[in-house]
Amino acid sequence: MKKKKPFLLAAAAAAAALTVLAGCASKPDNYYTLASPVPAAEAAPSTIGSAAPLYIELAPVAVPERLARPQMVVGRPNGGVQVDVLEQHRWAASFENELQDALASGIAARLGALDVTKGGRQTSQPVWRIAVQVRQFDAVDGGRVDAGFNWTLRRSDEARTMVCQLNVGESVASGIDAVAQGAQHVTAAAAAAIARSVAAARANAAATACMP
Repeated sequence: MKKKKPFLLAAAAAAAALTVLAGCASKPDNYYTLASPVPAAEAAPSTIGSAAPLYIELAPVAVPERLARPQMVVGRPNGGVQVDVLEQHRWAASFENELQDALASGIAARLGALDVTKGGRQTSQPVWRIAVQVRQFDAVDGGRVDAGFNWTLRRSDEARTMVCQLNVGESVASGIDAVAQGAQHVTAAAAAAIARSVAAARANAAATACMP
């Protein structure tokens, strides 16, 4: 039996490596955003430049450690203890940053406010400071997206702190696109609830809790 020549073995190995690389290249990464346009019926005209401009400042959002990554984390339909970290399905930024951007833009648009985390406020002007904590954000392909949020509100020139919470969820169809869309809807619902709580706090100077 003849032995294969070294260059033939090398060629075969190179061909196998190219095949593996081709297989990997056939699975491009998919990127998703939690931000969504605010419906015209929910948007408010800008208060900036008016006699009573409104400023908000959203602190970095606290999320469970397992979610603090760009990869989507999806539970399994059978309700088991395992979750899947999807390397080919990612948020456009790390989840906590993507969530903060989506909430900040959604809240500001619904109030006609300016998000001062991006600048644009003099220090003499009061700002509503919002701190959000995510208790849960669970997604199951072909099942549901369920989330729980806690947040506090405080105007920079007041001692009062307003404490709020929200549980929200919706059923989703099969497919990661549907899961991402469900997560987007849940995020929009949270932004709308936080905006309502700011409006309620502005309207009632004695309020210290809310039921969004």
